[in-house]
Amino acid sequence: MREKEGYFFIGHILAMFFGLAGLLLVLPHPEFVASLPPIGQSAFSWSMIGGGVVYMILGWATIALFAYRKLGLWHWLGFMIPALGISLISELLGTSTGFPFGDYHYLSGLGYKISGLVPFTIPLSWFYLGFCGYIITRVGLEKLSLPNFVKDLGAIVFGSLLLTSWDFVLDPAMSQTSMPFWLWDQPGAFFGMPYQNFVGWFGTGVVFMSVATIIWRFKPLDFNNIPLTIPVGVYIGNFTFAMVMSIGANFYIPVLLGIVTGILPLVIFVNLAHKSESGNSIALPFLSQ
Repeated sequence: MREKEGYFFIGHILAMFFGLAGLLLVLPHPEFVASLPPIGQSAFSWSMIGGGVVYMILGWATIALFAYRKLGLWHWLGFMIPALGISLISELLGTSTGFPFGDYHYLSGLGYKISGLVPFTIPLSWFYLGFCGYIITRVGLEKLSLPNFVKDLGAIVFGSLLLTSWDFVLDPAMSQTSMPFWLWDQPGAFFGMPYQNFVGWFGTGVVFMSVATIIWRFKPLDFNNIPLTIPVGVYIGNFTFAMVMSIGANFYIPVLLGIVTGILPLVIFVNLAHKSESGNSIALPFLSQ
């Protein structure tokens, strides 16, 4: 954590937990806010307005700096530009047509809205959570004796799954809190969300991760020496934020589903990465080259 991105990571985590305290402890008790001196009331008001923006910008800064320092400019931009661009297109389509996520719209609280529809912070979160899911799975798969195209495909599929698993847990609570950040115009069967939403999330992740994979192939990357502490920390921190929010709203099934489809695969891939740090790969003969 002594590296530069570690400072952004610490700020990212602190901002998330400060937000949790505000949303779950302070906001439901307006008498507490009323008892604060004027400067305290102003600070709380600012944190509710800008806290979400700060934590998402810090998450982006953490992973952007990590990717630049550990992977280089080509691989950082080669992942970030497709992630930002494709996720923004999906979100603009979703908020204006209902495809691919369903009918929803964003409220205030997440910053300036692009075209009046999508907060600028939303593509940032697609990038940094998507990158974490992809790089964790790709580094783990590198330790297996598999063809490179299988490793790349696995990173796309499981990276998109980890990204979607986070939304399993986050979306129900964030759209149904006492201070929601977005609303579903046509509530669905999964705790107020349509199942289409998850298909849209997974599909969007697959598209931008596929594009990034193609870009990365122009400059092959050695995945054996990429540290995972920051990506794992960012993913678990954001998952924990979503989990606490859902538990606070008494949504337990999304949490269990997210653990099975997100945390469990993450543990498996991190374990793969660490088990063979000596350089010995784990062979799967029926798929090996």
